Amino acid sequence: MKSIKVIVIDDNKDIVNMIKNYFKEHKDIEVVFEATTGEDGIRLITKHLNEFDLIILDLIMPNKDGIDVLTYLNKNQIDKKVIILTSYNEQTMIRKVAELGASYMILKPFELSELRKKIIEITSNSNERILINLHNNNIQIVINRTLHELGIPSHIKGYQYIKEGIVLVYMNPELIRRITKELYPEIANKYEASVASVEKAIRHAIDISWNRGDWELMEELFGHSIDIDKAKPTNSEFIITIADKIRLEYTKPLTKH
Repeated sequence: MKSIKVIVIDDNKDIVNMIKNYFKEHKDIEVVFEATTGEDGIRLITKHLNEFDLIILDLIMPNKDGIDVLTYLNKNQIDKKVIILTSYNEQTMIRKVAELGASYMILKPFELSELRKKIIEITSNSNERILINLHNNNIQIVINRTLHELGIPSHIKGYQYIKEGIVLVYMNPELIRRITKELYPEIANKYEASVASVEKAIRHAIDISWNRGDWELMEELFGHSIDIDKAKPTNSEFIITIADKIRLEYTKPLTKH
């Protein structure tokens, strides 16, 4: 079987070497070129345009960054799959790289096995499926960040239940009117739990959030719907409010500079 040929563009030489060494043991993917600046990456892409299938690209680099590389690809109509590796997950940037055509984004630190899986998936699937993957991946990143800022520990059951509930409401706003009858049972079914335990675990997670979360973010999220000084949001208010916030972020146009 023909191997997938990859360019790695990242200013962290340790990461570049780690990726190269890993794929020496997995012959289905081969790192054929590498660069540690965006400028050198663009030079390699131009010179070897027909000699690789996919670009692994860091966002923050000297002498042209990842956005510059993506912009160059767009400007010159170079149709290559791109996986972004980054520790920078600010929402506007996530949307920017999606609009510039990146196929997927993986946050550092990452598992090499996950990178390999995504390379294979992206080079074999249709463009439509890739865009769906990127969108879903970005939603997960935003939810994780928001729940972390709200002080909810990721190891408790309520964290996973809330996260699942936010995704379900985001994808299907009609569930807002059927939280008890449909949303809780769907979460319970997925995690093999009772509806009552799902509701209780979510309430426990919200209690923790109210004691240790970012109060400015809470005021921003919940201050208009409840009296933040006197009452915590209900389970449904908590899930619906975060889902609405994410939906607004994804429909808001990017500011052009």
